Amino acid sequence: MTIKRDPYDILGVSKNASGTEIKKAYRQKALEYHPDRNKAADAEDKFKEVNEAYEILSDPQKKQAYDQFGHSAFDPSSGGPFSRSGQASGPYRYTYYTSGSPADFSFDFSDPFDIFETFFGSANPFRSGPQKPHYSIKVSFLDAALGAEKTILHQGKQYKIKVPAGASDGTRIRFSDFDVSFNVEPHHQFQRDGYDIFIDYPISLTTAVLGGQIQVPSLEGDHISLKIRPGTQPGSVIRLSGKGVKHLNSARHGDFYVKLRISIPKKLNRRQKILFQELAQTLK
Repeated sequence: MTIKRDPYDILGVSKNASGTEIKKAYRQKALEYHPDRNKAADAEDKFKEVNEAYEILSDPQKKQAYDQFGHSAFDPSSGGPFSRSGQASGPYRYTYYTSGSPADFSFDFSDPFDIFETFFGSANPFRSGPQKPHYSIKVSFLDAALGAEKTILHQGKQYKIKVPAGASDGTRIRFSDFDVSFNVEPHHQFQRDGYDIFIDYPISLTTAVLGGQIQVPSLEGDHISLKIRPGTQPGSVIRLSGKGVKHLNSARHGDFYVKLRISIPKKLNRRQKILFQELAQTLK
């Protein structure tokens, strides 16, 4: 960690800024100082500084350590909780956003200058030496969320690669001889936003009106029993705290959100129609 200035000042946020505010400020600063957009002599240094500031403030543990100990938390000579002499403080993720036709794009990188190789299709102008081989591994949604082990073939030899729990599309791991990134396939039920999981779950009209129990699938393959309150409205959301995806660099987990979708019967028999008509009269 080479940062010397206050990371809050670098990103232009207050100490009470939310994670969303910090992320928004980071995006703006990263775009402002990206060397491909900003030709100033100090653009590269400021771009690195912005990324290091975000690395601290986007990680709750590192942010707490900085708030308590300042820069000494990352200084090897001070023995701070995040100091590791002779090692980089990564891995950490960078996101490059651009607006334009025909659509907006976002890319995640473990190194800010991988942008040149992935987005611009050219070699990193700030990196010297031969390029290491890079392998892209296709992994399932659940393997990325829960962790798994994959095998690749490099120069005639097999290597076992651990997919860390919490990996997302584009997560990159660096080894001494090669780099590996993950291409995460979508899931037919679950959707992911960061470390949070979302699922649309249908319930019957009678369950929504009268209440009841439902069994919702979980990431681990079992089912979660949830109580539905009488009078549940369409679009109601149940939040299960800590049941989402594990954070890459901590033991914390995201949340699991169940959005209830009420299934309306498309066809009714004669008896059912009569009952609904009687119900309609009572509700008047």
